[in-house]
Amino acid sequence: MPVQMELVRLILSETSDEQYVILKEKEGTRAFPIVIGSVEAFSIRRRLLGETTPRPMTHDLVINIFRELGVEPVDVVITELREHTYYAQLRVKRDGELVEIDSRPSDAIAVAVRCDPPLPIYVNEGVLEEATGG
Repeated sequence: MPVQMELVRLILSETSDEQYVILKEKEGTRAFPIVIGSVEAFSIRRRLLGETTPRPMTHDLVINIFRELGVEPVDVVITELREHTYYAQLRVKRDGELVEIDSRPSDAIAVAVRCDPPLPIYVNEGVLEEATGG
């Protein structure tokens, strides 16, 4: 059963390519970090700060494509943790049917925060247990 999470912190480093998002249970205390790339981290940061760019950035492009094709973004589900790598799905509705799109969590979260309202983020219970050590 997936557990709803919230993005509670974004940690940026100017001296490393490794950036972090911290996800926490929406109705609980478990939390864990996910290492993400600089491009995705700064994309998330721009949206959280309400900054805009004169032209669409990559994650804005994804939202624009969804809009033009009549695809409705639904949510993000972090589905697996395998060999220290998280796997996610960006779930959308197309013609009333749920479609799961393989995604890196960082890209899925960057798209999620761009939606209005932001998409819910879920983590499979087994992944949450493994990520939090219990």
